[in-house]
Amino acid sequence: MLAQFPAPLKTLAQRGTRHLPAFPGRSPGAAGAGPAGARPVPVSPDFASGRALRGPAYRGGMARYGEFPGARPRRLRTSAAMRRLVAETRLDPAQMILPAFVREGISSPQAVSSMPGVVQHTRDTLRKAAAEAASAGVGGIMLFGVPEVKDAVGSQGTDPDGILQQAIRDVVAEVGDSMVVMSDLCLDEFTDHGHCGVLDAEGRVDNDATLERYAEMAQVQADAGVHVVGPSGMMDGQVGVVREALDEIGKQDVAILAYTAKYSSAFFGPFREAVNSGLKGDRKAYQQDPANARESLRELALDLAEGADMVMVKPALPYLDVLTKVAESVDVPVAAYQVSGEYAMVEAAAANGWIDRERAITETLTSIHRAGANMILTYWATEVAQNL
Repeated sequence: MLAQFPAPLKTLAQRGTRHLPAFPGRSPGAAGAGPAGARPVPVSPDFASGRALRGPAYRGGMARYGEFPGARPRRLRTSAAMRRLVAETRLDPAQMILPAFVREGISSPQAVSSMPGVVQHTRDTLRKAAAEAASAGVGGIMLFGVPEVKDAVGSQGTDPDGILQQAIRDVVAEVGDSMVVMSDLCLDEFTDHGHCGVLDAEGRVDNDATLERYAEMAQVQADAGVHVVGPSGMMDGQVGVVREALDEIGKQDVAILAYTAKYSSAFFGPFREAVNSGLKGDRKAYQQDPANARESLRELALDLAEGADMVMVKPALPYLDVLTKVAESVDVPVAAYQVSGEYAMVEAAAANGWIDRERAITETLTSIHRAGANMILTYWATEVAQNL
């Protein structure tokens, strides 16, 4: 079979020892260095003996698959069309969920200064934003309400005519079933102290008293027509209480997207401007410690046992390891929230000309999906969907 080739290739053994340029610091002529300080490169016995260049795997002087020079991964990177063809991870508009803020008592959208391009909507502009997202194929919208009046127990969060419940009705009427309408189920937007629950006499968040408020919130949001509720306060037992409250009023079809692994993160900063938060102190006593990963799996087991239909990791980029662990452990859909600080960093760097904005957006979202997220909450949802 070799006779068809003009001249047989020399085996590596015939060629002698193979060398590459020396590492910095290697002196010329050092032991084993080869010519002028080059370093020897180990090769497989098959390759060294020439067996890699003979037999059925021998084609046109090239080595068998799996060894250079026969194996050249760069062949699959030669053009945009080739890279698109072999891509392992693909973004789709249906994976995107748009977080949106609606504020009571304003007549025009109010810019969120720390999140360029993001606004607090009026009810009218929220409807338009929802329609635009649905038209682009965005899979869902997550609504956050910002009331004019806040109090210690977040009364507006359970008022059937509160701003969030009105927004749910507005958006459901606007988009129908063309997009999944979700609502944040937490008290922090509605309390004057900015915490995610009711405080006890010593100023600590009272877990069980807060659960009672969450049950009420779930019911008024479901009555407003929401498709999915997102309990995000990290109270122990919150998923089970919300599921029971929904079933109690015949809302078995309302799904729960559990904020399963929500970390006490510095990346939430711009969000607090978006919801006019009056947070006093921090949330370290109930949100997860950034140092812990295994703890997320315990939270995951509890949420699933309590009836979570979907689970979430928040933030996304700083916790891709946790996201992968969660995704590998479950058979329910997994979401990740690309939070306000992640968004703000990219926008700020792009505004200064330090990075390519569009490429950075795509790369961050691709990494989140690659790590295991079926769904991604991102403030770029509509823009990305329109460009895919």
